[in-house]
Amino acid sequence: MTGNFSSQTETLLEVRNLVKHFPIKGGLLQRTVGYVKAVDGVSFTVRRGETLGLVGESGCGKTTVGRTILRLIPATSGSVYFEGQDVLRASPRQMKALRRDMQIIFQDPYSSLDPRMPIGESVGEGLLVHGMRDSHKRNQIVMETLRKVGLEEYHARRYPHEFSGGQRQRIGIARALALRPKFIVCDEPVSALDVSIQSQVLNLLKDLQAEFGLTYLFIAHNLSVVEHISDRVGVMYLGKLVELTDRDTLFRDPLHPYTKALLSAIPIPDPTVKRERMILQGEVPSPVNPPRGCRFHPRCPFAVERCKLQEPPLEELRPGHQVACWVAKEQVTGSMD
Repeated sequence: MTGNFSSQTETLLEVRNLVKHFPIKGGLLQRTVGYVKAVDGVSFTVRRGETLGLVGESGCGKTTVGRTILRLIPATSGSVYFEGQDVLRASPRQMKALRRDMQIIFQDPYSSLDPRMPIGESVGEGLLVHGMRDSHKRNQIVMETLRKVGLEEYHARRYPHEFSGGQRQRIGIARALALRPKFIVCDEPVSALDVSIQSQVLNLLKDLQAEFGLTYLFIAHNLSVVEHISDRVGVMYLGKLVELTDRDTLFRDPLHPYTKALLSAIPIPDPTVKRERMILQGEVPSPVNPPRGCRFHPRCPFAVERCKLQEPPLEELRPGHQVACWVAKEQVTGSMD
């Protein structure tokens, strides 16, 4: 399945100019003295049945994008369309219906599970909230879903502390899957797991996607994980999307200097092969006061004067390959205009 999506594939989710600024309070009266610009104008689409990977350093805003799309936190501005319906402007009744089709797998399954509730009840809670009063039918779906994620029926009576980290993440997947959604935000679902367990969970997610026709927004900072599971990949830096293309193109021929730096840090499992590292200088600027122009220019070894003065738009420089970089644009088109 991976990598076979054309531009004609139906769009399931469309994000337009999404912005999320968190206010900073200060002083005796706790007035707003500034904003953390966590997400600052992000636009992309997710096609039905695909996995879009979203990567970047910690603090770049990728998790905030996922949670804002689902309205777990309110957006500052922008639009999110799911099957043509505006999620951010949906009424409470419309939003409840949308939540059947839009679910999330959290990074830390233990903190997202009620420690006083058997996991069978946790998995079935969404069914109850959405009106399934028949306990027998609800229990049937819970047991079937637990089996789908590799757990046994007797596990339903156990509590979260009785499971390993990998098993708890399977419970988190089961809870997201119980309502049979169309779209799932996977918020770093394997980052807290051992490497051997990571591959099991990734393969499980791919199997479930094939069986149920799921669409994923897969958020991660591990590029090797993203390469394994994604069809297309978006790269974020300091609240902005800087590159977006299909997986194979991104890993074979990246255009943005930040993407090149990230890829150069991936270890090669062959001691005879050495990859040329691209070491970035300096620290990531503060999202409270991001740099003028291109946000990456203070750390970019290829930055020119225009990068410091004017922010580059996210443009399609090659078919299906969007990049926000003046230098990359000049290299591909021969002009910055």
